[in-house]
Amino acid sequence: MVRQLYPEWTGCHTPQLPFALGWRPLPRRSIRLRTVHATRYITPLREGGSLPAVIEADDDGMYVIKFRGAGQGPKALIAELVVGRLAQALGLPMPDIALVELDREFARTEPDPEIQDLIRASEGTNLGSDYLPGAINYDPAAMQPDATLASRIVWFDAFTSNVDRTARNPNLMVWHRQLYLIDHGAALYFHHDWENAGEACGKPFVLIRDHVLLPFASTIGEADAALVPLLTDEVIDAIVAEIPESWLQGEPAFADAAAYRQAYADYLKRRLQLREAFVQEAIRAHAAHL
Repeated sequence: MVRQLYPEWTGCHTPQLPFALGWRPLPRRSIRLRTVHATRYITPLREGGSLPAVIEADDDGMYVIKFRGAGQGPKALIAELVVGRLAQALGLPMPDIALVELDREFARTEPDPEIQDLIRASEGTNLGSDYLPGAINYDPAAMQPDATLASRIVWFDAFTSNVDRTARNPNLMVWHRQLYLIDHGAALYFHHDWENAGEACGKPFVLIRDHVLLPFASTIGEADAALVPLLTDEVIDAIVAEIPESWLQGEPAFADAAAYRQAYADYLKRRLQLREAFVQEAIRAHAAHL
């Protein structure tokens, strides 16, 4: 099953599927973020710096878990959570996400010492996304999304400064002929330099030129008009409030977790206010592909 979900990590090749990807907006998510407890470690996914794994939880679901103790640290999990919940609020196709509580004794069933250390370092709250059995990698040569979906994803990735949606590494899966967005740990990279985060709010996202869906994104202006009203201050505040306090420790730029949390909300709201820069940059980048 892991090979079906992440064939690039096992040497498999994406099948050539000759169909266009249609789209219907998913219902906007207003449900509370769930918390589950890991009960069984199934298998590691050994590619990538975060060393994710497939686990089973106490709700009988299977999840791809990202570990707080991985080298990328809790900021990668904050980006995964915030960006994932923003995508859900916009009706974009995302696997369900949940907080995953992990006991250090969970490491006993894993023979690899490196993974044992990772699990022990990740005791407490981690992040999981629903495992999609039978999903395959997105291949732009075989599967063309419609302009509406492509434009909304391009707009969204420009808004969240997601550097990791390129042709080399699309971080898109196809499940039941529907695209799904995965892996957002590299987004929101402004939070690695809080001193200059205020300046970053109004910057264009020039790396959008490398976005795998940019050639299909012919209605970015329409995407902007449709998506912005959905991201109210209340929606942003509610999403940022879901960041676990244990992930908001040890940042010298802030006096406490409350100030740290508020900085994320302030950045996202201000970036929306100054969105003209990243919207126009995306439109220019698309035109350059024509």
